[in-house]
Amino acid sequence: MAFNPNDASFFSVDSADVAAGNPLLKYLQHQSPEVLANVARSVSPEVRQIISQNIQGLVGMLPSEAFNVQVTTDRENLAGMLASAMMTGYFLRQMEQRMQLDHQLAGLSGLDKPE
Repeated sequence: MAFNPNDASFFSVDSADVAAGNPLLKYLQHQSPEVLANVARSVSPEVRQIISQNIQGLVGMLPSEAFNVQVTTDRENLAGMLASAMMTGYFLRQMEQRMQLDHQLAGLSGLDKPE
């Protein structure tokens, strides 16, 4: 399953009270599909792979060629799994940015060394 920024129901909630008390949700609901698509495309393949492996670990992974697996869950458990995947994504993106910064700083410090 992939994030579809054109699907308006992605950010819908059952209660107006929930939306009113969540400024991030209100912000996301007011973004254009183009902005959301650009953010979704900015995820690196490495982060996608780690999140995919995380979800497969949560759901259970059986080879599709040998098994026809269907997973059934309730709304709360699915919401928890999606929240976990999202938090993993945020964490991985921050670590990816930190790694890039470390590499840039290491390159700069290498320029200052006398030969």
